[in-house]
Amino acid sequence: MLNFQIKIKLDYGEIMKILFSPSEAKFKDGENKSFDKDSFIFPELFDKRLEIINMYQDYINDASKEQLEKIFGTKKDDVISYYNDDIFKRSTKKVIERYDGVAFDYLKYEQLKDDEKKYIDENVMIFSNLFGPMLCGDTGLPDYKLKQGENINGFKIENFYKENFTENLNEYLEDEDIIDLRAGFYEKFYKINKPYTTMKFIKDGKVVSHWAKAYRGIILNEMAKNNIQTIEEFLNMEVNTLKIEEIKEQKLKKEIVFSIIE
Repeated sequence: MLNFQIKIKLDYGEIMKILFSPSEAKFKDGENKSFDKDSFIFPELFDKRLEIINMYQDYINDASKEQLEKIFGTKKDDVISYYNDDIFKRSTKKVIERYDGVAFDYLKYEQLKDDEKKYIDENVMIFSNLFGPMLCGDTGLPDYKLKQGENINGFKIENFYKENFTENLNEYLEDEDIIDLRAGFYEKFYKINKPYTTMKFIKDGKVVSHWAKAYRGIILNEMAKNNIQTIEEFLNMEVNTLKIEEIKEQKLKKEIVFSIIE
């Protein structure tokens, strides 16, 4: 068990927001209604989201089989057939309930109490490579498929969201502590311009990737259960099977390095 009894002077805000990655795997069910400007945070920027989604839809409408294989990241005919339709007619559901995958398996959202779910809904922001930044509690996310890192006819979606959403994100996060648990690719959607905390997981002296996803989910689960509101509270939170090795500071980033212990 890990106890972060570390005395450090911190220059952060008084509230907590956690930035998180999506997953390739998604659940397919949902409500029989489409998304609209009220489905996501920043409704004033819905037309910008719509630009990307329309571009994506137009592309798959005219794409060859080879192009669909590339943008969807699969050669399976049944998967291609399933996703090669109208995204605006797909059923929708809460963002956090749409995603599957390792981190979400270990988050165990469905097992949390109502107040713990509310913590996740209101404080965790997921950066979709198609829909951009969304709060976990946003309610209008359809099942979609876009391979990580793929562009649309050379158009880099991550640059578009960075250019059009940064000002709003800066304002939204201005007075908040930030923990950045995003995978490297999703950092391209938004560059944090204030002090923030991130973390690295090592085992036997080596940085891990698969288990990093799992421990991001575990940490989110513990943060929700403990109603963590600040970095100082986080540093005093107990997490099983982790041991803190060091805290590295570089410019705005404070990186907590964990060892995974058996």
